[in-house]
Amino acid sequence: MSATRSNGFTGWHMLAIMIAFFGTIISVNVFMAYLASTSWSGMLAKNTYVASQDFNKNAARAREWAGAGFRGEISLEGGKIGYRLHGPAGMVAGVTHVEATFHRPVGDKQDFTVRLIREGDLFTAPGVPPAGPWIVDLAAWKDGEVVFHQAERIVSEGH
Repeated sequence: MSATRSNGFTGWHMLAIMIAFFGTIISVNVFMAYLASTSWSGMLAKNTYVASQDFNKNAARAREWAGAGFRGEISLEGGKIGYRLHGPAGMVAGVTHVEATFHRPVGDKQDFTVRLIREGDLFTAPGVPPAGPWIVDLAAWKDGEVVFHQAERIVSEGH
């Protein structure tokens, strides 16, 4: 009678299972970390705590402006950035300029601010932002203070 050798579950089998299990987890984590570091620059707020504290105040102010009838329309035509502001006649007539800050939805390397000056009932500045998506923060100024603020997401066709 010959002795048969049993090849049951051994320490080598357990080692292979552990390497496969943890190797998969580590590989996925490294891949996700790579994607995160190459596709997102991080939070754009300088101080996230202060930004969170200001949120309710800014939301209340936006409701006041909407209740007063303020609204604005941005346009990118004819090589110009245009902004038409609607609202209470006395307030809109006194607006001296509008500052438009263009932010990319991800990253801040291409961000820029332009000053739009009044041309009749339209505020304009020469130039058009490069092609792609933008978030535009528009602030209407009167007597050294912001009387209306609006954020708008747009897509530019470029130059």
